[in-house]
Amino acid sequence: MRYYTILLNGEERVAASADGKTMYVLDAYEDMNDLIAGGGVREIPKDAQRVLSEQGNGAADEALLAEEDAKTVVTDEKKVKILSPIPYPKQDVLCLGINYTAHAEEASRFSRESFGGERPYPIFFSKRVAYSQGTNAPIPAYTGLVDSLDYECELGVVIGKDAKHVKREEVQDYIFGYTVVNDVSARNLQTRHKQWYFGKSLDGFTPMGPCIVSADEFAFPPKQKIACRVNGEVRQDSSTVNLITGIADIITMLTEGMTLKAGTIIATGTPAGVGMGMTPPTFLKPGDVVECEIEGIGVLRNYVEG
Repeated sequence: MRYYTILLNGEERVAASADGKTMYVLDAYEDMNDLIAGGGVREIPKDAQRVLSEQGNGAADEALLAEEDAKTVVTDEKKVKILSPIPYPKQDVLCLGINYTAHAEEASRFSRESFGGERPYPIFFSKRVAYSQGTNAPIPAYTGLVDSLDYECELGVVIGKDAKHVKREEVQDYIFGYTVVNDVSARNLQTRHKQWYFGKSLDGFTPMGPCIVSADEFAFPPKQKIACRVNGEVRQDSSTVNLITGIADIITMLTEGMTLKAGTIIATGTPAGVGMGMTPPTFLKPGDVVECEIEGIGVLRNYVEG
């Protein structure tokens, strides 16, 4: 099942698609956090309102992206806009740093002081998210504050029920689904403060979407292609099979000492190809279009706003 948060006639609603072709409103749920807490749905209710039909092949979000104005599509005289699947996360997004080997190498070249050294244990940090924007929404440039705006395409894991002391063999039971996260980063702030919280947490730095795909749609652990394009140029091209610390280890380790509440989002790290890893470093600028794509989930497309 694919789950969406949409703006329908000016109201945020939860919707689902069983086939990736037709989207239906789920009136029984107040928001995505409510749906996650309820475990999702196994089938579309018979009386659910259809709001978007596929045009051509691909998922419902691809039909939106094919429109001349990709921000809004009109179906049966109803305006529908895809938002982040979880616009208002209940807690900070948990993140893995330097979790692909090739990315570790490029990060160390950019700043050995900040990213170099031995890492016998995974790096955990978090992002403050007041609001997560969805696909086709802007990323603020923060001109004057940020001189090194960067992108990071990541697989997001959404926890489905409160998790504490989870055993490795039980991890799958705690995963609601997967989404695409762009861990937007201000490298000058990230390195200046010797920790990553501020440089990762400016408003608008956590686009997500276009949807959450339920965990049962993937083998575990997911082995999906992951890529990022900037203005059509491929910058990142890898697979989630290359994670250094895998999803089972991440969840097992974290829940040894903390409770992951239902709806918690874990961004699992980014592969090589970010702007700071290029020669010379090449950062985002106003007008740039960033497309983060994960096989089986879809494309998260955002543009840098001046």
